[in-house]
Amino acid sequence: MNLTSIIDHVFAGGMGVLKPEGQRSGIFKQRRSGPARVELQGIVGDEHADRRVHGGPEKAVHHYAAENYQRLAQAFAQCAPELIPGSLGENISAFGLSERNVHIGDVFRVGSAVLQVSQPRSPCWKINHRFDAERMSMHVAKERITGWYYRVLQPGFVEAGDTIELLERQTQRFSIDEFWQVQLSHRPVIDDVLALADTGGLAEDWKRRLSERAKWLQKALQNK
Repeated sequence: MNLTSIIDHVFAGGMGVLKPEGQRSGIFKQRRSGPARVELQGIVGDEHADRRVHGGPEKAVHHYAAENYQRLAQAFAQCAPELIPGSLGENISAFGLSERNVHIGDVFRVGSAVLQVSQPRSPCWKINHRFDAERMSMHVAKERITGWYYRVLQPGFVEAGDTIELLERQTQRFSIDEFWQVQLSHRPVIDDVLALADTGGLAEDWKRRLSERAKWLQKALQNK
C-alpha cells in the first residue's frame, strides 16, 4: 500500500500550567525549526509532567492528524482560534494520515527515523482544561479522532518537510478508528477483542487489557 505524507510541523517541550487548578502539563508544545533528534524515549527535549501516563518507549512520539482540528473547531466554535496544530500536545502534525488509514503496528519511515504505531492516544481531562471546554476530551474519544503514538524502531532526525512513508503493515483490519470501534463497544464480539489483542505491534499494556476484557466477556456469557 502506498501511504505517504509530509510533516507540516514538529513540536516538543512546552511544559506549562493548566487552569483553573494549576496542574503542570506537557501539552503546551513548542514548534521546532530544523532537525529534531528522535530517540527511543521520544524527541530530545520533549517534556511530560506525569510519566506514569505520558512518554516512555511505547508513547515516544505522538502524531495528530492536522485535518481533525477543523472538525473540532466546528464542534467547539468558541475555541476555534486556539484549535491549531500543536495545541493538543502532539509531536508531529501532518495532513493525509488519519485514524482511518493508519493501522496498529504500521511501520513508517519518518525523516531518517523508523517509527511503529503502538497504540491510540487516550484523550484525558487535560484537553478540557487546556481549552476550557468541559466535553472536548469526550468528543475526541466519541468521534475517534484521538491521534496515535509511535515507538521508535530506529532513532534519527525529523523536521518539517520530511516525508512520512509506510514501510510495513501488520494488519489490514485494525486501523486506529477500528481499534476504537471495538474498544468503545459496550458488548463487543469476543473474537474481535481477541483478534485486536493479538495484533502485531500493539503495546503490551493494551494486549493485556484487551485479553482481560475478553476473559471477562467469556465469563459473563457463561454465567447467563
